[in-house]
Amino acid sequence: MIMSDIASNAPHVSVLYHQIITALQPVSSGFYVDATVGAGGHAWGILEKSSPHGQLLGLDVDPQALEIASQRLKAFGDRIHLRNSSYTELRTVLLTLGWDHVDGIVIDLGVSSMQIDSPERGFSFQKDGPLDMRFDPSQPVSAADLVNRLPEDELADLIWRYGEERNSRRIARMIVQNRPFYSTLELANLIKRASGGRPTPIHPATRTFQALRIAVNRELDALEKFLPQAVESLSIGGRLAVISFHSLEDRIVKQYFRQESRDCICPPSQPVCSCGHKATIIELTRHPITADEDEISQNVRARSARLRIIEKKQA
Repeated sequence: MIMSDIASNAPHVSVLYHQIITALQPVSSGFYVDATVGAGGHAWGILEKSSPHGQLLGLDVDPQALEIASQRLKAFGDRIHLRNSSYTELRTVLLTLGWDHVDGIVIDLGVSSMQIDSPERGFSFQKDGPLDMRFDPSQPVSAADLVNRLPEDELADLIWRYGEERNSRRIARMIVQNRPFYSTLELANLIKRASGGRPTPIHPATRTFQALRIAVNRELDALEKFLPQAVESLSIGGRLAVISFHSLEDRIVKQYFRQESRDCICPPSQPVCSCGHKATIIELTRHPITADEDEISQNVRARSARLRIIEKKQA
């Protein structure tokens, strides 16, 4: 992925960078939101393209990410507004800034490289660290809490629902039989044994770790709360770009975009419309945009990225 020198020096490589900048079409008079600002990669591009007057709000629940973004984006002065808030609080934060509507919003739902590459955050099964997985370190529930406290059937359901792991019941049973667990490698090695130890295209712990991370951070609930707020916050002609990394997220985004782009959401069997629903958006991507081979070769985490884009229309 080709970026400016400053952007490329950041610890997190922003996925689908050029596609995001093209989608949002930043202009100098515009107001923008990076709802998961991370290390500031997408934010940098938006601010650069909207020079000299474009404004950007960056949200993140991770204080470490905000500190990195603050240093990286300080050259933009008072054009950048960083807040330690969840994207579920988008409307509230915008109102505190006095922004009724914005011209573009991007949200990257993936775990950042700097989070995965920091063993102390507990997201990775490649390096040993505490079994944590919290985006917001102040949140009370960690992955260790779920692994060590949930009944076996609830743990199995969690691993299946959020990880789509076909060995969920066997993994849950072995976890309960061998807990407590407090380290990532300790849990990953047990999952590998529970999965039979056979070579697989992805690490046997991948889906279980995904499930725990989603549950710890309540990611799907947060996404469902965010999408209506984002559409409401857009000016007419404004655009929302959502990058997801697994089918559960992408399905929520796709279904919401399909629903809000239709004038009628009555059941197909109903002969006369009675819902009164009016389309508020236009889907610009009926099929998600994915990374090309060049980007994947430079950033393997881009291989799972799916980008969907909508535009706000007159109701």
